[in-house]
Amino acid sequence: MFTTTEVRSGNSVIEYREEHISGLRCKISPERINRRLDVAYVPQPQSSPCPFCAGQLERVTPCFPDGTRIRRGESITFPNLFPFAEWHTVTVITASHHVEKFLPAQVRDALLGQMASLSGHDGYPSLNWNYLPSAGASIAHPHLQGLVDRRPSMLAERYLQGGYRYLLRNGRTYWHDLVEGERCSERFLFGDEICWMAQAVPLGEREVRAVFPVSCMADFEPYVEIFVKGLLSILAMYRSLGTHAFNMSLFFDRHPSANGFSAFCSIISRINPNESSISDSAFMERIHQEPVILTLPEELGAYYTKDRK
Repeated sequence: MFTTTEVRSGNSVIEYREEHISGLRCKISPERINRRLDVAYVPQPQSSPCPFCAGQLERVTPCFPDGTRIRRGESITFPNLFPFAEWHTVTVITASHHVEKFLPAQVRDALLGQMASLSGHDGYPSLNWNYLPSAGASIAHPHLQGLVDRRPSMLAERYLQGGYRYLLRNGRTYWHDLVEGERCSERFLFGDEICWMAQAVPLGEREVRAVFPVSCMADFEPYVEIFVKGLLSILAMYRSLGTHAFNMSLFFDRHPSANGFSAFCSIISRINPNESSISDSAFMERIHQEPVILTLPEELGAYYTKDRK
C-alpha cells in the first residue's frame, strides 16, 4: 500500500513515505520532536463576546431560508456567514465556551445536526472540526463545519479516482484490502465495524484514520454512536500525550455506488495554542503538500495501548 525509503542526514534517519493509491508523500523525522515547540495547554480567558455563546448566538448568527436553526440536544446548526463551499454550515456543539471533556451525546447530536443541515444538497459532503486556534479555529467555542461541493476536495478526489482504478485492476476494493492488511500491522488501533488505524503515510502529526463500511452520508447514521465512541478514545489518547488541538474531517461519496470507495475520517493532532503563535504547519505542509511528521505511525499503536491500561 505504500513504500518507505530511509535516508541518513547527519546523525538522524529520515523516512520518505509514499502512498500508492493517492500519490501522497511525507517525511518522517522523529528527531524533530526534541525541539519541544509544543507547550502545555492553558485555556485562554475570553477577551471579547463570543458569537457562539448564549445571548450572542441568537443575535448574530444567520438562520436557514425558512427562518430556523437546527437543534439537536445542546447543538445548534445554521448557515456559515463566510462560506467557502457551495453549501456550508456551522454547528455549535455545546453551550459551554470551554469544554474539559466532550460527552458522547454532545458530539453525537452535533454530528446529527450537521448531517441534517447537509441532507438534500447534491454533491460531495464532508463533516469537519478545527479545535482551538492553533488548529485553525477562528472561534475557540467548539463547533463543527459541514461542506457540500459539486466536486470533491483534492484528498477525497484522489481516493475516489485511485479506488476506482484499484477496483478495476484487482476486482476488489482498496479499502477492504487496506483494512485487512492493517488489522495485522502495528498501526492497527481498534474497531470491528469501523476500523481505526494510524495512517501509514500521515497528512499530519499522529494521523489516525477510521474507515467506514459505507460510502455515502445517507448510510452513515447507524454508525454515528460507534464512531463517536472511537473518536473520543482517540482524543483521549492525544490528551494523554499533551495535545489538545486537532483537525478532523469525514469524507463521503456523492451517492451510494459500487465504485470502490469507502467513507473515511482523518484526524491529526496539532500544536497547542501558544503566546509565540508558533504553528506546526510551514512551507512543507502548506505549499509543498508534503508534511514533515514527528511520530512514526507504528508507534501510535503502542501509545494507544499504553493509554488504555
